[in-house]
Amino acid sequence: MAARTSALVILSLLLAGCAAMTEGECRSADWYKTGYRDADPYGLQPQFYVYEHQCHAWVQASQADYMRGWVDGYREFNTRMTGSECCR
Repeated sequence: MAARTSALVILSLLLAGCAAMTEGECRSADWYKTGYRDADPYGLQPQFYVYEHQCHAWVQASQADYMRGWVDGYREFNTRMTGSECCR
């Protein structure tokens, strides 16, 4: 079970590194939801600088909104994985 979970996490990280946002996705992005989605359900490290680089020609990504979403999503992920609240 642990090996399967590790394989899924590694695969998710690899796929996240390859995913590029289009101009339309950049312009319509909800940065809070994007951060939340990165942290929960996968527990990924923050990817804000990847998005900032991909979208810099069209919009200025909101790091504050992204990180608020990421913190909330990571809290949910950690609570589900460990059964306890972290990060208060």
